[in-house]
Amino acid sequence: MQQIKFGTDGWRAIIGDTYTFENVRILSQAVADYLGGGKKVAVGYDTRFMSKDFAKTAAQVLSGNGIEVMLSDRAIPTPALSLAVRSNKLDLGIMITASHNPAEYNGFKIKDRTGGSASPDITKAVEALLEKNPVKPAREELIAKVDMTKNYVGFIRKYIDLKKIKSKRFKVLVDSMYGAGDGFIAEILKETNIKIEFMHNTVNPSFGGTRPEPVEENLEELKSRVKKEKFDLGIALDGDADRIAAVAPGGVFIHPQKILGLLALHLNQDRHWSGGVVKTICGTNMIDNIAKSLKIKLYETPVGFKYISNLMETEDVVAGGEEAGGMGVKNYIPERDGSMAGLLLIEMMAYRGKNILKILNETEKQFGKYYYVRDDLHLSKRVEPKKEDLPGELLGKKVVKVDDYDGVKLVCEDGSWLMFRGSGTEPIMRLYAEAQNLTRAKKLLGLGKDLLPKDAL
Repeated sequence: MQQIKFGTDGWRAIIGDTYTFENVRILSQAVADYLGGGKKVAVGYDTRFMSKDFAKTAAQVLSGNGIEVMLSDRAIPTPALSLAVRSNKLDLGIMITASHNPAEYNGFKIKDRTGGSASPDITKAVEALLEKNPVKPAREELIAKVDMTKNYVGFIRKYIDLKKIKSKRFKVLVDSMYGAGDGFIAEILKETNIKIEFMHNTVNPSFGGTRPEPVEENLEELKSRVKKEKFDLGIALDGDADRIAAVAPGGVFIHPQKILGLLALHLNQDRHWSGGVVKTICGTNMIDNIAKSLKIKLYETPVGFKYISNLMETEDVVAGGEEAGGMGVKNYIPERDGSMAGLLLIEMMAYRGKNILKILNETEKQFGKYYYVRDDLHLSKRVEPKKEDLPGELLGKKVVKVDDYDGVKLVCEDGSWLMFRGSGTEPIMRLYAEAQNLTRAKKLLGLGKDLLPKDAL
């Protein structure tokens, strides 16, 4: 067996290298051993190369262990799989996807009975069972192919305030990034006057030569079209449609960090819902300011939506999100959904009678405009900076707080900050910085690079 190890959100590997049918069978058998016979599991897949076949393989192994399997009859977003698990009161969900990774990757996500990401306790227990028992032959009678999209679309149509949206004539452009999010937003809004157009909404396992990740450098075409064709909103979804980025009129990129703030404001002020807001350790200061103004509780977690999922199950949380674009909201699954987040932005525009750029500008005027930057450094060896080895001052500002429960984050007296967070699986150092002017944010990032050992760069 080649190495199978779960990362921040599932196991991902290169197809034909570590990601093979043999390893999918081995991992599926370990999941079956973890669950035991007589359980029920949903299996879904995205538009990646051979995802459908890998999903069928996983379903066959589970069935061979006496587990009833609901197998999706088509490529679906990850949140549709999560909702199927929760709605049908199943014991587990498996999603074949590598999310935003390049085309040569595929992956294997596990969802617990709530529909949320499996906790480290679950994934470690599954890893411990790898190759403990031989793979059992399929029992096809225990596999039922089902349409998971009908329940997904139906649920969101009830969740979104279609009456408020119906008469609005917004123009919205959706970049599906050749992923599994194709068409769902249009289906949900089919009886409204919202004009929806899609781009990159065909199945293309090469993802057009790029990675299906909604980061600004991958969205130049979306930004250009929103500007030239005068769309009111642009929405970008990643490969399995659980993450979002957005573009405002004029081609202005809206960072996911700001989207979380907008969702918290909308659900609290327009929907009048209670609940705190959750950000990760590398989340923007804007969220702190919003929580303080709304007088709601602010939660901070390590990086990884599974930590946000756990809080959404145990605490009263109105919205939670991560800097990579995963957003979760109250009264839904404790999981990310890019389409749901995009629809709520449209709903916010309808409630406030303003385009998203005006709403964003008003938000930044009230809660501060922050510049957030990130750099992923590929190192020659793994390094782990320790807080005692880092300076007590950054670019003339005293460091007043150091958090080191997930990487090391240095917070300065003016609120600007620099963070180091190494990958747990490869020699990559992720640097994050934020300040209230772009020049300082970029300089902090450069300083972070200078503080790393020269022989590792």
